[in-house]
Amino acid sequence: MTKMILAATLGECIHTMSLMKFLDIAEKQNYHVDFIGAAISVDTVTYEIEEKKPDVVVLSYRLSPSVARDLFAKLNQNFHKVKEDGRIFILGGTNPVLDEAKDYEIFDYYFSEVTSDNQAVQFLQGFDNKCSTLKYPNDLSSRIECFSPLIRHHFGLPTVEETIHGVQEIAKSGLVDILSIGPDQNAQEYFFHPEEMNPQSDGAGGVPLRKPEDLINIYQASRCGNYPLVRCYAGTNNLLRWADMLEDTINIAWGAIPITWYSELDGRSSRTLVQAIEENQNAISYYASKNIPVEINESHQWALRNTSDIIEVATAYIASYNAKNLGVKEYVMQYMLNTPPGISFEMDTAKMLAKIELVESLHDQDFKSYRMIRTGLASLSADPDFAKGQLASSLTLSMVLKPHIVHVVGFSEGDHLASPADIIESCKIARGVIDNCFDGMPDLQKIPKINQRKTQIIRETKILLDAIKGLMQEDKDPLLDPFTLTKAVKIGLLDAPLLKGRKAAKGEITTKIIGGACQAVDPDNGEVIGEKDRILSLLEDLDIND
Repeated sequence: MTKMILAATLGECIHTMSLMKFLDIAEKQNYHVDFIGAAISVDTVTYEIEEKKPDVVVLSYRLSPSVARDLFAKLNQNFHKVKEDGRIFILGGTNPVLDEAKDYEIFDYYFSEVTSDNQAVQFLQGFDNKCSTLKYPNDLSSRIECFSPLIRHHFGLPTVEETIHGVQEIAKSGLVDILSIGPDQNAQEYFFHPEEMNPQSDGAGGVPLRKPEDLINIYQASRCGNYPLVRCYAGTNNLLRWADMLEDTINIAWGAIPITWYSELDGRSSRTLVQAIEENQNAISYYASKNIPVEINESHQWALRNTSDIIEVATAYIASYNAKNLGVKEYVMQYMLNTPPGISFEMDTAKMLAKIELVESLHDQDFKSYRMIRTGLASLSADPDFAKGQLASSLTLSMVLKPHIVHVVGFSEGDHLASPADIIESCKIARGVIDNCFDGMPDLQKIPKINQRKTQIIRETKILLDAIKGLMQEDKDPLLDPFTLTKAVKIGLLDAPLLKGRKAAKGEITTKIIGGACQAVDPDNGEVIGEKDRILSLLEDLDIND
């Protein structure tokens, strides 16, 4: 049954823009809207409510708070005539006006000038399904169903106490749907072996978690505002023990595990590459067995080390293939833009569209992925005002990908660790972008240059994947086999310039931004090398050395 909204501006207020915008959104959500006019008296509003019996009453006032108080006092006197079970009363206005109204028990909900279009949609949907604005879903799929796109931000200050207070402040803002707790490196590597920690590094890069109770207290601090989902970075050692602890302490929204990283490859643990892949796969399987969604933070780690577009896309497919075959049902696929530095918007879009096509080709009734976009970590200026512009432009581009989750990187990241105030401001920027893009974005895939590059990336990625599969000698799945994947890294099929000097990798590939894309090039003449030729050269070297 269609619900009816009765709406008006009160008293002498003739400001209708925000109200009409809300009502337009309501009509698109299949509400019957009856706008009875601007500058309507309290008595007339009361009469109209009695006569028309709406399901929802939306009133707005944007003038003097002192005058508003008198209007609310009179409305309060009439309230017994119009208050019925199930009827919802909403007030829109400036914050000072809303503060005056809260002295009376008239309104159920308050909309300020910072309420976004997306929040309005979420709110209106809440009357008819489980997405109640007072009962925020506490699992990822339900939250996405209700409030997509979700906003995610990471957070962790140098002390547990500061982090707890900050988490509460962020939750109360109602702007962050998913809060990712970032532990310091001591915790990530040595949480279960505290005797190996370096005290001088406490709080370096995140919150110094030292006992499960720290996580419990952080989670409890988040149980206010919009009750954000909470997750935490995985440890770089003892990943299974971390997974078990995070499930018990913070009801982790999803686990994030790499395939090849947190190993001798990046130096973030002492695990060999084979050991790391095996343990990482076991951790992924553990989350899958608990029906906890999983993110495999793999391909963007290659991109951060200036790998080619082809290798980055191939590792995105390999990660997704592992997730599906290790039993993951809900997969969070991160699409980090602006990486490596210098890539153009057009070529970045082509690369991400290629990833989407390959990753989502794995979808079936038992496996689906959520698109999570993210501004490049190395793309933000140390100048905060400049960085705000970069953040907004990156997010605007990324909305073309129709994300389920927007992973906001705070504008301050180029200069300092994000404070709660920085995070709230960054998420407001993100929310503004989302609102502006809410009704749709141009289809960039129709631009010939972008579509041609996407097609080229997919074609060459398949050549690379076939070459990796060709390394397998036994009857095993090469894209799942730790030894085959390790060999692919060691001989340079999977390689990056910034892996030079790492014993686990070849580290000899040369890449360069050409035509806005990150291409593998001949180190002698700087000319682009096609993937087939690059692979043949590597395999020839392998035959000679063998």
